[in-house]
Amino acid sequence: MIRFGLLAVSIVSATMFCATTAEAEIRIGVAGPMTGAQSWGGEQFQRGAQMAGRRSSLGEDVELIVGDDLCDPYQAVALARKLFSDGVVFVAGHLCSHSSIPASKIYEEARILQITAGSANAKLTGEGGPNVFRVCGRDN
Repeated sequence: MIRFGLLAVSIVSATMFCATTAEAEIRIGVAGPMTGAQSWGGEQFQRGAQMAGRRSSLGEDVELIVGDDLCDPYQAVALARKLFSDGVVFVAGHLCSHSSIPASKIYEEARILQITAGSANAKLTGEGGPNVFRVCGRDN
């Protein structure tokens, strides 16, 4: 429960830093396994993001763009590219480390903030860019 509260706070905080005008719309990506064996985690990401609200603290409308990566690295990279083309400024996700790590390269190039509540592999933040954060412990 605390993990998802931190995710909600992270989403709200990210919208504060990404705003350009008071009338802008902020697009936030929610990436995780929405289907398949790990879908429970993706559903929790989505619910946490929805609980954060539809407006940032600065008054911008927030649009959630939910994507299914199936906890598959190839799907995660394809989803990261789609979220970039959709204009997201922040991604809450991915659940699985083996999806987060390759997707983080796309987010770094695109200068998109990524915060994960489930990827515990030390390589994610150890080798990841300055845009990659986690709200869970590391495997090591």
